[in-house]
Amino acid sequence: MSPRKKETKRVSDKKSGFIKGAGEVVEQKIVKTIEDNYMPYAMSVIMSRAIPEIDGFKPSHRKLLYTMYKMGLLNSVRTKSANIVGQTMKLNPHGDSAIYDTMVRLSRGYEALLHPYIDSKGNFGKFYSRDMAWAASRYTEARLDNICNELFKDIDKDTVDFVDNYDNTLKEPVLLPASYPSVLVNANTGIAVGMASSICPFNLKEVCDTVIKLIRNPEHEIQSTLIAPDFSGGGQIIYDQKSIESIYNTGRGGIKVRARYSYDKSQNCIDIINIPPTTTIEAIVEKVIELIKLGKVKEISDIRDETGIQGLKITIDLKRNVDPDKLMQKLYRLTTLEDTFSCNFNVLIDGVPRVLGVKELLNEWILFRARCIKRRTRYDLERKKDKLHLLNGLKKILLDIDKAIEIIRKTEEDSNVIPNLMSGFKIDEVQAEYVAEIKLRNLNREYILKRINEVENLQSEINELEEILKDELKIKAIMISELLEVSKKYSQPRRSMLIYKEDINSSNYQEEVPDYNVNLFITKEGYFKKITPQSLRMNSEQKLKENDYICQSIEATNNNDLIFFTDNCRVYKSKVSDFSDSKASLLGDYIPAKLEFEDNEKVICMVSLKEYTGFVLIFFENGKVAKVDMKSYYTKTNRKKLLNAYTDKSKVVKLIYAKDSSDYVITASNGRMLIFNDDLISIKTTRVTQGVYVMSLRKGCKVSDVEKLSDLNIEDINRYRAKSIPAAGALPKCNKNVEGQMKI
Repeated sequence: MSPRKKETKRVSDKKSGFIKGAGEVVEQKIVKTIEDNYMPYAMSVIMSRAIPEIDGFKPSHRKLLYTMYKMGLLNSVRTKSANIVGQTMKLNPHGDSAIYDTMVRLSRGYEALLHPYIDSKGNFGKFYSRDMAWAASRYTEARLDNICNELFKDIDKDTVDFVDNYDNTLKEPVLLPASYPSVLVNANTGIAVGMASSICPFNLKEVCDTVIKLIRNPEHEIQSTLIAPDFSGGGQIIYDQKSIESIYNTGRGGIKVRARYSYDKSQNCIDIINIPPTTTIEAIVEKVIELIKLGKVKEISDIRDETGIQGLKITIDLKRNVDPDKLMQKLYRLTTLEDTFSCNFNVLIDGVPRVLGVKELLNEWILFRARCIKRRTRYDLERKKDKLHLLNGLKKILLDIDKAIEIIRKTEEDSNVIPNLMSGFKIDEVQAEYVAEIKLRNLNREYILKRINEVENLQSEINELEEILKDELKIKAIMISELLEVSKKYSQPRRSMLIYKEDINSSNYQEEVPDYNVNLFITKEGYFKKITPQSLRMNSEQKLKENDYICQSIEATNNNDLIFFTDNCRVYKSKVSDFSDSKASLLGDYIPAKLEFEDNEKVICMVSLKEYTGFVLIFFENGKVAKVDMKSYYTKTNRKKLLNAYTDKSKVVKLIYAKDSSDYVITASNGRMLIFNDDLISIKTTRVTQGVYVMSLRKGCKVSDVEKLSDLNIEDINRYRAKSIPAAGALPKCNKNVEGQMKI
């Protein structure tokens, strides 16, 4: 790509109405163009759209909830969602559809959050369904849920900063002064430019207890109180202590979640009632149907979605004598009924995206909440000081009320009342203004005594607030008391069960594959057939494509492993049972497509075995032969492809699998033949070994064919047999053609 980008520069001419420089080409550096145009967009997405902040919200969430708060929808009746969306557009310019989508996700009806922020009425869809669409905003109603009292607590007391909205007509908060760590209580995901965020939810009580312990003891072990995440959809978390520790320490990792189910014996069906948060009902049902069609799951007679008012429910009807627990273990392995939730605790801290562990994140929240409490305390302190100042002025007046009345009565002009009171009682303008506004009816003994007592109480409260600002321990005590109150009001039992990884491993389900004898065929073009002996006896005439032929046939069993060596130095592994029984009258499975070969990659040898014993002999054009132990191709995991199956230093003529030693006949392009026993070659465990020279070749010659001696009828065997290697072999007698010496 050229390092420069050409653009057309146009400059308008106001006088003539024509465009100056139309068609003029100017050169710009593409790096600078991207920096000037793309970087501001990337920063905007990171800072203002996709990454949540320490209060647990993205800007779109915060704008919506604050709008609802200003509309008076906290602890009130519901209003139409369309009204809320319209009002939110004053703060959020991204359009009504995006705003309503955000509102749906935060709602109780959608069920995506452990503690929803919006109390909804109407059809808000479900997070676990891909096709269950929510109703339009004109049909649904909403208000703020009770837990939002904790989000907006003291927001009007200068606890957080406010900024102008996009058109400078309104003010909106930069953060919400949440009195509990909402950033960890509800799930939050977002994709920015070059980075992403994915925060899993935790149980509210466990989070509050952990923060309280952390405030009291900075060295507190997080995992002792914050056991594991808690997903709104329930399910079962496969508890792996190392994975949890990694997430808690680094902020990154994966949590395996699997569905919960129950077995109805009377109906012989499985009811799935919880699924992982990363999948949907439709995805699961479609995958199971696909597996049934492929013949990989034969135990199911029907599957359907029975989700309704009672909640999520997928029903699987079983065939007779099917073990439901074994079937579910199989489905966990083959479908998203068991899936991984990827965690990436990327949060904006003071405008900087940071990936934090759980302990670091909670410590940042503690600092944030401490700042909110300090700002609220300063706000209350200033207001009380102002009020005390007014009451002190009133106190001076009330000591001689008659004098005050006399000053007011004798003042001829209204504008002189305040100055006369100031000079008469030695008070300032604010105090005098306050006194002048007192109603005549309040000049009684009861009112005077109440105001005097209030002065004493105010002074006491001011002293207490000043002590709070000076003492960090008192701020922590306030924080702890608020967390205890939140936990008491809103905590709920865990929804996600914990099952230990060790228990899962000890009960791994091994699929019972029926074992029976089969005949395996592979053609030169790569078509594979698995045919039972009974079917082969009924019809042995093979259907093949034009110019294709069977190059290898093997007798095996259905439980065997199947290995295909290709001309691209690779091995593709499979199971015989992965292929359906075929017939001789069918073309069979096309192996390159079935096992996803690379372009133009072809099979050169097929091996079927139950145990990885024996060896494979690899004959090269240059006269070398490699003898590789089959154990070199064994893998503990279910790897489907192995690279570097053999060396690529010379072209392979033939590849033969053997369990015992045998005699082989090598034929060169000049007609020479050599018979040798593979005992002359030592076995290697390295797959890419180049082998040893077996046949000495003249210049310009190469190995053209290899066969087992037992498959041929050769006269005068000793003439061609090699007693040591390498050997040149011998030409047939009287220089006759090879076919003249061989009867096959």
